[in-house]
Amino acid sequence: MTWTFSTSLDDFRARAGAVLAARPAENTVLLTIAHRLAESGLDVFGGPPVFGWWRAEEGGPVEGAFLQTPPFDPRLSFMPEAAAAELAVALAAAGTGLTTVNGIAGATDAVRAFAAAWTAATGTEQSVRVEERLYRLGRLTDPPRPPAGRHRPAGPADRELVIRWYREFLAEAKVELPDVPRAVDEKTAAGGLHLWEDGGEPVALAGTSPVLVGMSRVGPVYTPVEHRGRGYGSAVTAAASAHVLTCGATEVLLYTDLANPTSNSIYQQIGYRPVEDCLIVDFRAR
Repeated sequence: MTWTFSTSLDDFRARAGAVLAARPAENTVLLTIAHRLAESGLDVFGGPPVFGWWRAEEGGPVEGAFLQTPPFDPRLSFMPEAAAAELAVALAAAGTGLTTVNGIAGATDAVRAFAAAWTAATGTEQSVRVEERLYRLGRLTDPPRPPAGRHRPAGPADRELVIRWYREFLAEAKVELPDVPRAVDEKTAAGGLHLWEDGGEPVALAGTSPVLVGMSRVGPVYTPVEHRGRGYGSAVTAAASAHVLTCGATEVLLYTDLANPTSNSIYQQIGYRPVEDCLIVDFRAR
């Protein structure tokens, strides 16, 4: 069993592209990150990325992959638990000459395998930061209590509002993004930002990723505090989901925080069904 590491996006896509495309739902994050790196440059998330792919035997097919865009944590593809544990040992042996690992994200079983091997190899402790659930859209249905208003795409005139809402969403989610205006501008230009407006006033936001190998992911979804509890979040999510279906998506996905029972409930009400549970785990010195 062996991991190969690289700093070349082209090599990563050539070696790991097929295994990622074979399971686009479970590999949605890696697919969309790799696409944005290709479209916007290797510095779009911050530091230079690190990539890796795993073969169970020399010369065999690639069966797992990871990527990291520092300062963010490495993200695991769908992979065997043995591959995740071996990755932890290999990264620990490589030390900071390759990358710095402060946490790990991905499917629950693979993350647990990585975390157990990492803490054993480094003497660190682990703690769960976020428990997530990945959902796939089945049959899209209208929200049970459709709110007043309508959907429309966000445009350049909405820039300052959307930037502010993005920052509010990121603050609530405890997630950092190095250049929010750039992310908003690129997503707006690609038609990937959606607003729900009521009485001519925007009241909720949803983003969508480009359709890649038939997959698109909805997120972020954000309703300002003063507009919550009226069904706007459900409505804009349903509208954004319908939009990517018309763009050719055959799998429409989204993540929820399992600590938020409201979001897990409303997405199921419009047709989303669970795929897998995921974890983000932090490491710290003892």
